[in-house]
Amino acid sequence: MKILLITPPFVQLNCPYPATTQLTGAMRAHGYDCVQYDLSIESALGIFSERFLAGESGLDAVVRFLQGRDNTLATRITNGNLLPDSTVYSIEELDWAFGSSGTLDRAKHIATLYIKKLAAKIRDEITPHFDIIRYGEQIALAAAEFDEIIEAIKETNRITELIISLLRDKLHHEKPTIVGFTVPFPGCLISALQCAKYIKENHPDIRIVMGGGYVNTELRTISDKRIFDYIDYLCFDDGELPLLRIVQGGDLVRTMTRDKMSFEPCFEKFEPVPDFTGIDPSRYLSFAELANPMHRLWSDGFWNKITAAHGCYWAKCLFCDTSLDYICRYEPQSAARIVDSMERVMAQTGSSGFHFTDEALPPKLLKEIALEIIKRNLTLSYWGNIRFEKGYTTELCELLAQSGMVAASGGLEVASPRILSLINKGVTIEQARTAARNFTAAGIMVHTYLMYGFPEQTLQETIDSLDVVRNMFAAGEVQSAFWHRFARTVHSPLGEGCAQSNPFANNAVHTQEEYEYDIEGVGIVLRTATHNFMHGLGTEKSAHKWFRGVC
Repeated sequence: MKILLITPPFVQLNCPYPATTQLTGAMRAHGYDCVQYDLSIESALGIFSERFLAGESGLDAVVRFLQGRDNTLATRITNGNLLPDSTVYSIEELDWAFGSSGTLDRAKHIATLYIKKLAAKIRDEITPHFDIIRYGEQIALAAAEFDEIIEAIKETNRITELIISLLRDKLHHEKPTIVGFTVPFPGCLISALQCAKYIKENHPDIRIVMGGGYVNTELRTISDKRIFDYIDYLCFDDGELPLLRIVQGGDLVRTMTRDKMSFEPCFEKFEPVPDFTGIDPSRYLSFAELANPMHRLWSDGFWNKITAAHGCYWAKCLFCDTSLDYICRYEPQSAARIVDSMERVMAQTGSSGFHFTDEALPPKLLKEIALEIIKRNLTLSYWGNIRFEKGYTTELCELLAQSGMVAASGGLEVASPRILSLINKGVTIEQARTAARNFTAAGIMVHTYLMYGFPEQTLQETIDSLDVVRNMFAAGEVQSAFWHRFARTVHSPLGEGCAQSNPFANNAVHTQEEYEYDIEGVGIVLRTATHNFMHGLGTEKSAHKWFRGVC
């Protein structure tokens, strides 16, 4: 028996999504022959090539440069002698960002803009649904019924043909008996089902499994059985136990089939053993974004994705999907085991950079990890999500920096004392500012997630929230931030009782929030102001002044 685990197009292109590495480790630990295939990066490399995009001379060289295989091309990219004249970028902006000596980063940014321009060309000339990491996302997001998905699966173009040809070659080489698709985001659903359709039609003996973040959040109450025309099993929550039962032929756990459209919770603790066997770091692309420092970190470099704990140790925020297992069931690993995994993964990939994908890294466990790294005299870098706890003291932040922590991202959310209390965030603005200040003083970059449009939040409270953010940037407490519009989900306490009975996807609660102000205009103001703050501009300007013309 052979298991083939596939990440379908398109997710991050600078490193693999963690689902297949976790599942591969679990299956191999149980003695099964399991291989993984990142169809996302392989499809992207096929698309962004001179062979696929005729007339784009120099593209293969640019891709090679973004893979870190030929840094000597940097000068040709920056002096304009390699890329087409149609590539547009601001000389003033680049001079400000990179000065006269940052040739390598400048070239990487120009190459990033070039790839984005080609993506726009593909949307115009091949399919309007194309995006580097969100291909077909709008179709899946709006899929209350499966009919819309079926129509999208039927779409054939040069990109779908390329994806299927890569899949066909991999199936021929590996000859699997089970194929598993992870669908972490809406944008991966259509390509995953197109691949599954090909397998069903050409390899009917192969059993097909599907799971991942999109399945867990959107399809828990699915009633339309037609999805099983394309797959055999729909797995929920952590994939290790459901996949293991399918492979072993035992009673199915947290799994739907055509004959059983429901499942009961059943959990067995699996210690994560990420295995990067079959992953080639030299295939991935590093991008240089200028708009947001955290987005730059996220997309630049090969980050080994790893977890310290299952679930969130707080799990009380009213807007969060706290009813779902990946948040509500908290199970930490020991620091020694985590660092063991880090050493093993470094040996496999040759990369010493780690992205902890935890919902929120606990301060106590993070301290133990730092001490373990220092004790073993390891040289590495890592970052991840945290809660702005009072436990992040000056001493702890200095220890984390010494061990290799380079960035921390945490939710300040509404940045309003009254609303923070209403949503049960469990931290105050003062605590958040102190923690952020301690991280920054230790040389650790701080990013904060923010939200606007909370139903009970007044316009004045929104303006005051921007002023909090402005002051944090002015004081050097944060270096990066991003605003999200509030949205209810059926899995959060705020969405409880609002579940809809769509035959296919059920996640977002489509209630019409009523605002006494222009919510779209407010979002534009918040993002514009914060973009300026991140570039050292406008922090002396009163928050009210940003809202002129909107309120």
